[in-house]
Amino acid sequence: MPTVAEVVDAVIGGDTHVDTTSLCLCSPAGAVLGELTFDNDVQGFEEAVSWVLSSVPSQRFMVGLEGTSSYGAGLCRALQAQNLTVVEIERPSRGERGRRGKSDAGDAKLAAHKLLATDAELVAQPRTTGDGPRESLRILTIDREQLAVQCTRVTNRLLAMLLTGDAADHQLRRKGLTVQHLHQIAGRRGPRNETEDQAIRRLLLRRLAKEILELNVLLRDNEKQLRSIVKAIAPQLLARFGVGPVTAAQLIVSYSHHGRCRDEAAFASLAGVAPVPASSGRVVRYRLNRGGDRRLNRAFHYIVMTRMRSQERTRAFVQARKNGKSDRELRRILKRYIAREMFKILQTIDALKPVPIAA
Repeated sequence: MPTVAEVVDAVIGGDTHVDTTSLCLCSPAGAVLGELTFDNDVQGFEEAVSWVLSSVPSQRFMVGLEGTSSYGAGLCRALQAQNLTVVEIERPSRGERGRRGKSDAGDAKLAAHKLLATDAELVAQPRTTGDGPRESLRILTIDREQLAVQCTRVTNRLLAMLLTGDAADHQLRRKGLTVQHLHQIAGRRGPRNETEDQAIRRLLLRRLAKEILELNVLLRDNEKQLRSIVKAIAPQLLARFGVGPVTAAQLIVSYSHHGRCRDEAAFASLAGVAPVPASSGRVVRYRLNRGGDRRLNRAFHYIVMTRMRSQERTRAFVQARKNGKSDRELRRILKRYIAREMFKILQTIDALKPVPIAA
C-alpha cells in the first residue's frame, strides 16, 4: 500500500488555534518549502488559500489539518470551497514531539510529516460541519450530554427543595419523582391563607418541575433524531442486543472514519477497554484502563450492563467466570469482547469510508 509521499508532489500541514493557524509546506521527502501564520478570520482564510494555490508546485498535493471540527473548521471549509483535498490529522503527543519543544510552526511541520507517512488509501475525511450524518450525530450527542447534565442539576435542586418541605413533600421525595409527580408539582395551587415563604417555595417548585418536564421532552426529541440518523446509515448497530440509538451514535462519533483505528485492538485502546498488565511475582492479572475516550467507554458500559441484566448468553458467561473474578473485572472482559464485535460492524458502514486519493 503506497504512502501519501508516493502519490503527491507536496503536502501542507496545519496547526490550528483559537486566534491563529500555522501552515507548513513540505516536499515528499519532508523538506520544508515554506511556512505561513495567519489570523483565523475571513481575511486570514483568503490569505491562506492564496498562499496555498501560489506555493504548491502542482495540483498533486494535500492539506492535513488538526482540529477540523473545532479551531480549523473555518479554514477547512475555505480550502474545500476551492476543491482542495483536506484530511484530518490527529494532534501530536509529547512522545511524537520528542525533546525539540513545542511551537506552532513545529507542530505544523509535524502534521505534514505525519500526513506524508500515512497510507494513501487510509487518509480520512476531516470531521467538519459539512461532514454529513457523522457530524450531525456528533452535534446531537454533545447536545444530549448537556441536556442530561442540566436535567440532573435541576432535579437535584427540586429534591433539595422537597427535603425541606412538609410531610407531603417528604413522601414525594421518598417515592422517587415520576412524570405524574412532576405534573402534580407543576400544577400546584396555594391555599388562600398561604404565607409569603410558602408561596415562594411553591412557585419555585413549580418552575423546577416544569423545567424538568421540558428537558425530558428535549431529550426524547434528541433520541428520536439520533435513532433516525443511525437507522439510515447503520441499522446493523441497532440490531445488536443492548445497543440503542444513543450508544450507537457515540460508537459512530468516536470511531469517526475507516482508518482512524488500524485494527480492533487500537479501537479497544481508544475506548480505554484494552487490558493493562498489572502482574507482580506469582500474581498474573490485568487492571482497568482509565484512559481513552471516556464517552466511548461509557457507551460500552451501558451495553455491558444491559446484556448482564437481560441477555442469557452474557449472564451464563458471568456465572461461569464469576469464581475468582470481581464484577469490575468481568465488566472489563465483556467490554473488550464488545469492542471487537462493534469494530467489525463499524467497518461495514459505507458512510464512514475515507476520502479516495487519486495517484
